[in-house]
Amino acid sequence: MQHIINKTIASVLPLVTLGEQRLSILIFHRVLASYDFMRPGEITAKEFDEKMQLIARYFTPLSLSEAVEKLKTNMLPQRAICVTFDDGYRDNAEVAFPILKKHNIPATFFVASGFLDGGRMWNDTVIETVRNCQDKELSLIDLGLGTFLTGTEQAKEKSAQTIIQQIKHLPQNERDQKVAGISSYAKGLPNDLMMDSVQVKNMAEQGVSIGGHTVTHPILATLTAKKAEQEIRQGKQELESITQQAITEFAYPNGKPGQDYLPEHVDIIKKLGFKLAVSTQWGVSNSNSDIYQLNRFTPWDKGESKFLARLVNNLRHVS
Repeated sequence: MQHIINKTIASVLPLVTLGEQRLSILIFHRVLASYDFMRPGEITAKEFDEKMQLIARYFTPLSLSEAVEKLKTNMLPQRAICVTFDDGYRDNAEVAFPILKKHNIPATFFVASGFLDGGRMWNDTVIETVRNCQDKELSLIDLGLGTFLTGTEQAKEKSAQTIIQQIKHLPQNERDQKVAGISSYAKGLPNDLMMDSVQVKNMAEQGVSIGGHTVTHPILATLTAKKAEQEIRQGKQELESITQQAITEFAYPNGKPGQDYLPEHVDIIKKLGFKLAVSTQWGVSNSNSDIYQLNRFTPWDKGESKFLARLVNNLRHVS
């Protein structure tokens, strides 16, 4: 019965697009080996495997570079879809990559080079600090952030997300100072959350696309133009040194156009020789879309039919 429902939903795709070429690009960040109460929105290996099986059955998975070339020449096949990952988490290599290979689905991994080899993203520092709190409350009043409940798993997850949202769009130096202050309350933080250089190199050698994502994942709109270009250029150079390949694809950190990055950053991407770039603007792209601001979205639905229905609905949104 489930297969019949899925097939029926998938059959609606050509009707939604009315013959127009539309490219769906999915965003993932992590694929967890098992459920983590501090990251309830992140997909597990079992769930990811199920989604990739559906994509392989009902869609036409393409590498991002191939899809964009076909889009520009009006040769994009129906139900074209791309899979992308942001940031460079270790589970991308250890959990997601084997599943992608199993289903023969290409993917692009956008890697923030500064966190490789034992680094940790600032939001993970917040999450792990709150996770490890042994008290019922975590007071960050001295940092101007308030007091947060940490007595239950649910309270910890909510508190971590609240803190992240409070400091996310602060100027980078100010945010880094807040995070350093928060981490002072931790009794040991993990240093194995991100990929190492060898893993990136190995995936690139196996034909995986590695893309730029800056060095330290800043909100580009909070930086000077000079600093933003330095972040993008250095990240590109470091990944090229690791992979011994040209890095020609880029993902804007956080990725909301007009909020997280600006037109001047699109110009920098072009200047530095990237051939395409992706945002986090929801929707799909067509032949009229700016290939330096391609739309992406996160398919969060858990059930098979809901996942497929989300993909169908997303096809209606072109910008």
